[in-house]
Amino acid sequence: MDMMLKWIGGATLVLVAGFAGLFLNGSLEAEGEAPRSTPATAAVASESGEPALDPLGALAAKALADQQRLYTVRRVLPIDGPIKYGEWHWDDEGVPEGPLLVTVDLEARVISIFRGGYEIGAAAVMLGTDDYPTPTGKFPILWKQRHNVSEKYGNAPMPWSMFLTRDGIAIHGGSEVENGYASHGCVGVPDEIASRLFDIAKEGDMVVITDGETLQLGDSIV
Repeated sequence: MDMMLKWIGGATLVLVAGFAGLFLNGSLEAEGEAPRSTPATAAVASESGEPALDPLGALAAKALADQQRLYTVRRVLPIDGPIKYGEWHWDDEGVPEGPLLVTVDLEARVISIFRGGYEIGAAAVMLGTDDYPTPTGKFPILWKQRHNVSEKYGNAPMPWSMFLTRDGIAIHGGSEVENGYASHGCVGVPDEIASRLFDIAKEGDMVVITDGETLQLGDSIV
């Protein structure tokens, strides 16, 4: 692990570009498809010879566009300068309800929390080592445990645990997020972020862990 003090880019969003269709599950995809034309809704020729618009098809297209906007980066937190170890930010005031999406980038060592495309939380994180790496990929939250204690690692307290894998990789609090500290593959975050995320996260909410991937404001997440 690099023992030098690393300054974390807080304003840079850590997301995977090109995860098209990643977070639109089967039900969302079905809802987003335009309905097949029927004799009652098919386009017909007007008196001028121009085809008439299918009103149901237009509504379906608008509904799909509205869904996709929920997975577009619509706001980033106004953080002055890079995020450093131990620093965290949270602001959900006035943010509308929407799907929760969490991103972690190993290179930037930053977690970002989005609701409906609005960034509401960000912090520097503690990650694994070469021997115990933090995995990359997309992980639904499998289960949550408020007062978790790791029997595997000397009964270490890991409060506000949100498990991403069956073998124990989780986002959790109770960690010293400082230079020189590492985990056995988990994503350790400040307690202030862990507790807030735990309160709003549900089983099935998606966590995307990348290594050097970025996405800019206004880009589509899916």
